[in-house]
Amino acid sequence: MTDTINFSAMPDLQDVLLRWVKSLTSEKNASKHTLRAYQKDVRDFLAHMTEHFGAPPSLDTLSTLKLQDFRGWLSKLAARENGASTRARAVSTLRSFFAWLDKKGILHNPVIQHLKTPKLPKTLPKAMDARQTRELIENTDILQKDHDCWISLRDQALFTLLYGCGLRIDEALSLNYGERPQSDSIIVRGKGNKERLVPVLPVVKNAIDSYVAACPIKSFENKDPLFIGAQGKRLNQGVAQKQMRDLRKMLGLPDSATPHALRHSFATHILQNGGNLRVIQELLGHVSLSTTQRYTDLDNEALFDIYDKCHPRA
Repeated sequence: MTDTINFSAMPDLQDVLLRWVKSLTSEKNASKHTLRAYQKDVRDFLAHMTEHFGAPPSLDTLSTLKLQDFRGWLSKLAARENGASTRARAVSTLRSFFAWLDKKGILHNPVIQHLKTPKLPKTLPKAMDARQTRELIENTDILQKDHDCWISLRDQALFTLLYGCGLRIDEALSLNYGERPQSDSIIVRGKGNKERLVPVLPVVKNAIDSYVAACPIKSFENKDPLFIGAQGKRLNQGVAQKQMRDLRKMLGLPDSATPHALRHSFATHILQNGGNLRVIQELLGHVSLSTTQRYTDLDNEALFDIYDKCHPRA
């Protein structure tokens, strides 16, 4: 919340910005990452408007902005070499902010709806093949000394969970001990605090049980974090990502081998083995089926690659 003091705005707008930030948490259940990104976008926009008008903007300033004002801001983002995805997110943030202002009866300025969103290049999820996935999960011990074997078991449990259940890294790391897999399913809280039921393979449960048994903390409480770091606190996402970077380097795996790639691999391998897109959508917690359909494109890309390599007239 303290980030709001860094907004370049007149007092009337400052007060509204504080209300908006609070609403993102209370009404939208925005994650801390989303909250940070939204505030950054609005902060950059207001800083540009301050420079453009020679004074911090007020509510009246925002209500009278013209389309060329928004376009000037977007052009400045492009000049700073911000990618299309960054600019598209910024436009989405501004539209959301102005829609909130309108909904709350604070001000009405619809011209931003006519601002074109930068066209995004079509990107496919980066999945690993089955061999790479197995090699990564089975060799977490090569990073650790003998007395740190519990850390290798922790990494193995985490990576097995990501691949076996298709979880996002933050979903896995936010699990508490009482929420660990204890049966053939697990309840996962995803984006927007939405819950979904995900099946758990025995190999996932066994990996987590082995890690818990070896963990130096012998008296876990249900509300304690399931995955902990060397200091006994909840495992940081950056630490988990570094563990995988070091591991893939030692194993000679590509840079695309990331914690999130395990989630992509989960979806891709299910699809390749006859899984239904609707089922995969539910397992991944995607709101839109179009997001899940990217895996169909990935599967088709692999199919054509095999065709090019194997057909005698290709």
